[in-house]
Amino acid sequence: MSSRTVIRGGLVITASDEIHADVLIEDGRIAALAASGTPAAEAFGAGQVVDATGKYVIPGGVDGHTHMQMPFGGTTAADTFETGTRAAAWGGTTTIVDFAIQSVGGTLREGLDAWHAKAEGNCAIDYAFHMIVSDVNQETLKEMDLLVEEGVTSFKQFMAYPGVFYSDDGQILRAMQRAAENGGLIMMHAENGIAIDVLVEQALARGETDPRYHGEVRKALLEAEATHRAIRLAQVAGAPLYVVHVSAQEAVAELARARDAGLNVFGETCPQYLFLSTDNLAEPDFEGAKYVCSTPLRPREHQAALWQGLRTNDLQVVSTDHCPFCFTGQKELGRGDFSKIPNGLPGVENRMDLLHQAVVDGHISRRRWIEIACATPARMFGLYPKKGTITPGADADVVIYDPHAEQVMSAETHHMNVDYSAYEGRRTTGRVETVFSRGELVIDQREYTGRAGHGAFTPRTTCQYLN
Repeated sequence: MSSRTVIRGGLVITASDEIHADVLIEDGRIAALAASGTPAAEAFGAGQVVDATGKYVIPGGVDGHTHMQMPFGGTTAADTFETGTRAAAWGGTTTIVDFAIQSVGGTLREGLDAWHAKAEGNCAIDYAFHMIVSDVNQETLKEMDLLVEEGVTSFKQFMAYPGVFYSDDGQILRAMQRAAENGGLIMMHAENGIAIDVLVEQALARGETDPRYHGEVRKALLEAEATHRAIRLAQVAGAPLYVVHVSAQEAVAELARARDAGLNVFGETCPQYLFLSTDNLAEPDFEGAKYVCSTPLRPREHQAALWQGLRTNDLQVVSTDHCPFCFTGQKELGRGDFSKIPNGLPGVENRMDLLHQAVVDGHISRRRWIEIACATPARMFGLYPKKGTITPGADADVVIYDPHAEQVMSAETHHMNVDYSAYEGRRTTGRVETVFSRGELVIDQREYTGRAGHGAFTPRTTCQYLN
């Protein structure tokens, strides 16, 4: 039996167009668009009709950087795939790309299988995986080829966290060389972790234990240095590079320089770097621990460079790096020693709204909002045009968005499984009203109608900016 839905009267916004159009959904896909009020639109006929008059009709968000159920620092991220994907849907995101982890001494396959087991049957929205490569060796390099073939086409490495995820320059170069051959994309956590560890040790020895010192030891210059080094290694390998969670203006400058030289180098930032700062890390009574993440929050003056990078396309994507730890019992592990605070912030539910606020505030245009939150991550990670746009043949991942509704962000009302909001008390304009995932209602007029297990694993092609 065919299922048919018509979304009528809304302003359809994609990365390239804005048009008052009706959208026909059939059997989980976008079947057609037609200008509202025209005979073509009237011909869509019967079925479930959703009135979007006065609202935006936008593609579901694609969050290319999440960590559900991630073990870190002696604890585990508070959102499961079930709670995290439900919260994502509430925030207008309909696809996440999470990170499977290779343990040192283990294989990529073991890591990927473990993450499949966590996610399968539990997700409210569609999901895909990147692979964290923690142990580069001959077998790992061969496995990278196999993963690309099965739709896991990006590999993350760390210049930070010695003893946990860290790869040295030789290991990074080998992985990049392999990616250059198999079409994979290397994602880089670019911070000089060896130098940072020295600064951590020295700060603690001086008795500097409060959360704000987390930001002071993870210096912007060490993010810029690692970004520069990653770019040069990628250049030597002839490989593309995607730098995750860029937070410092000096790192943006490195990316801009590389892109101006014609290199296939891409950059992502996150809402926390656009809206929060070291002022939050310095909040009294250990409240600053809520804002400990890596790369760290920077002084407020860095925000202008990030917004500019998003406008000039030196930064292409805004993802969340959603990795929530409760303040009570998790963040508190670092009382008396900032280096023991689990690194990570909640945000998967807030991204689309915060970026709409950026439209309201004049930082970006409406189409750029959709580009950095939906279309570009879908292209970057080989999901477009199945995801990230509203066009015939695309999955019917569609959000009806009320651009005038006002809300106050709060842990009292959010759906993430974490006991605080990084944006507590922040007033924003714009709110998700209705969400379709592959044509199924997940959020219906601010009521959750989704279910665990609807979300499907989605294999990816290689980065579409390189094809």
